[in-house]
Parts: sequence; structure tokens; C-alpha cells
Amino acid sequence: MKRHLPGLHSEGPRGDQVLQGIFLVQVDRAYYRWHPQKPFFVLSFAILEPQDFLNRKISGRLYATTKALWPMNWFLRDFDYDRDLLGRDEVDEKALVGLTGVLRTSRKIFAGRTYVDLAGFAPCSEWEFISKDARDGVVAGGPGDIQLHAD
Repeated sequence: MKRHLPGLHSEGPRGDQVLQGIFLVQVDRAYYRWHPQKPFFVLSFAILEPQDFLNRKISGRLYATTKALWPMNWFLRDFDYDRDLLGRDEVDEKALVGLTGVLRTSRKIFAGRTYVDLAGFAPCSEWEFISKDARDGVVAGGPGDIQLHAD
């Protein structure tokens, strides 16, 4: 069966269109991917604020290696993940969906490819305390040197 997909022939989004900045987000999807050296979670976030980016998505990876567990713990704690599951060292993909919090992203280039770096997290209660200038500092491509409070 043939499917007509308008715009398929045109060039897709380029790496320099990676959204960088601070966003209030909600976890839309979460998948665990096993890899022999670097297992990771693929997280898809729906942007809730700033309003200009409402309904856009940001996807990134959180690695689950021994050395990279601190960012995972930081994410889970700040996004108010179930304390009982966290206390048992368990991550339930279904329990991640719907969690909200503040996310700081930046652009990372590795081997000539551009990736979204999930650079910082904060509880959603801190969104109102983040300066309006920082919240309005969202860029597609350019430098992402916005600082986000980290406990």
C-alpha cells in the first residue's frame, strides 16, 4: 500500500534547530533501551511553557550506567517520581509518563551529529522563580548558557 506523506522529499529538521533553554515540561513518553556498554532511557517531553513552544516536543537520553546514575536520580527527584520506587532502585516507564518539572537543554555535538543534552532539572514549583529573562532565553541553535538551580 502506498502512503502519501506531504513534505517527505524535503530536507528534515537540521541539528542547528535543537531547542536550547529552560522549559516547563511534562514527560510524554519514556522507553528503556538496553545497550551492552551504555543502557539508557529515551525521554520525550511535551513543552508546557513558554507558551510560544506549547505542543512542541523535546527528546533526549538519560544514561543508566553506574557513572551516570546521578543525573537520573536528579531527574527523578526533581520531577517528583514515586519515592517508594526510587527507594527500591526501580524505574517504571509507565510511572514516568505525566511527571512535570523544569528542564534545561543544550546542544551537544558528537562525531559530527547534533544531540539534545538534558543539562539540568528542577521541580515545577521553581518555574515561577526562574527569571523571565531566563525563560524567554530559548533559542534554536545558538549558545545555551542558561544556568538552572541545582540542589
